[in-house]
Amino acid sequence: MFQEVTFSFREINFSVIGQYVDYLVEEQGVKNIFVNGTTGEGLSLSISERRRVAEEWVTKGRNKLDQIVIHVGALSLKESQELAQHAAEIGADGIAVIAPFFLKPWNKDVLINFLKEVAAAAPALPFYYYHIPALTGVKIRAEEVLGGIQEKIPTFQGLKFSDTDLLDFGQCVDQNRQRQFAFLFGVDEQLLSALVMGATGAVGSTYNYLGKKTNQMLEAFERKDFSSALNHQFCIQRFINFVVKLGFGVSQTKAIMTLVSGIPMGPPRLPLQKASREFTDNAEAKLRSLDFLSFNDLKDGNLGACS
Repeated sequence: MFQEVTFSFREINFSVIGQYVDYLVEEQGVKNIFVNGTTGEGLSLSISERRRVAEEWVTKGRNKLDQIVIHVGALSLKESQELAQHAAEIGADGIAVIAPFFLKPWNKDVLINFLKEVAAAAPALPFYYYHIPALTGVKIRAEEVLGGIQEKIPTFQGLKFSDTDLLDFGQCVDQNRQRQFAFLFGVDEQLLSALVMGATGAVGSTYNYLGKKTNQMLEAFERKDFSSALNHQFCIQRFINFVVKLGFGVSQTKAIMTLVSGIPMGPPRLPLQKASREFTDNAEAKLRSLDFLSFNDLKDGNLGACS
């Protein structure tokens, strides 16, 4: 399971990254990290900031984390290539790229050509395509992109699939069974469904604070205790369903992460707005009711807690 990490303050507070690593490993059982993605507001950072963030995660994660994948996608091919080369130089374990989303590729061949040029800048690193059409507006099905991709990008390792289209995801798995691709699912509240369809891992923002619960679901699934796995997924869904109704996004993820971890994540960058105090209070109450905060933090019991 990969954690998509966030950053602190409008000016990045690099000093807390070591604490962040320890929290994820020790408190949430997360040892694989996806840096400079959506939750980390990677596209809102300058190139120099993205380089520095990547360096800090690789340095602080050494001998503690299993894999650190750096997202290097950008609107500029040259910038993506620079970030890819930098990721290789600092010792990252892989790179990932979203589709360019202003001047968009209009078919899979154009998209693959773009991805190929980025991958070539770091020819020794495993390469992942980050499929997130709701944000990029690039509606080319992931199934189409994977067709023949390894012949054009020899370092292609797998897919981060952040979409609710399980037909597309299922066909990505079904049509590539003979290949050792990683199928990393990115919709946290649907992870169990994706596991049934062949997902090999997950990348998500809620694992910042629900990593332990998600690991329990993964462990139940591995031992074929599907009833327990389903209960864990439903428990996770209760919380996500609650906060979605309040208005849930990157800003709110930062607020919850600060609440649960005690690490100050700070506000997001414009155009995003800081989560309201009302949201944080409501989210905290729901976390307590589901027993997602430690017992010592509970003041009002744990009625409705998930088991």
